[in-house]
Amino acid sequence: MITVHHLNRSRSHRILWLLEELELDYQVARYERDPNTNLAPPELLKIHPLGKSPVIEMDGETIIESAAIVELICAHHGPQMIPLRTTPEFIRHTELMHFAEGSAMAPILLNLYVALLGKEGAPLHPRIQHQLASHFSYMNDQLRPSGYFVMDQLSAADILLSFPAEIAIRLARAETYPALAGFVETIQARPAYQRAYVRGGGA
Repeated sequence: MITVHHLNRSRSHRILWLLEELELDYQVARYERDPNTNLAPPELLKIHPLGKSPVIEMDGETIIESAAIVELICAHHGPQMIPLRTTPEFIRHTELMHFAEGSAMAPILLNLYVALLGKEGAPLHPRIQHQLASHFSYMNDQLRPSGYFVMDQLSAADILLSFPAEIAIRLARAETYPALAGFVETIQARPAYQRAYVRGGGA
């Protein structure tokens, strides 16, 4: 049995979604953000010293980091979600897996945190907006005619890229990046995605 330590309104939704796509048995330990600080509760520190989500318990191990969790789950239970290692698609897949949690998240997090500074953060906004546009445009251009990023079916890279893609749409960029908007619409319509949303408590 896999246990997912799931924080509301966080990247851990992707792990629930992946497990639903693979039709695996799992249980959810749910945590709520502090309503005043929006931070994870201290209870998560009892699971891992960083106190962040997602965290999973699988095969007697406590595992953190979204990309690592997705890769390990797929290696054990979902090899069809990863291209064959002998293909160019595997290289692309590896790039995008790391892009989703690395390059793509940097301007998204900066945009979030700098906004909290109010007027003091104003000098940083043009640079941050430029980087957001650059990364969202790159994602939009990488989508295949099938609507997916690497293969012509759902892959682990699509699971990870769903979070920055959804952020782009929440930031009202659907008209600017129509392929990305189509990707978000497609994944959110998947039954497994919707089941994960319910299992996660609606967030």
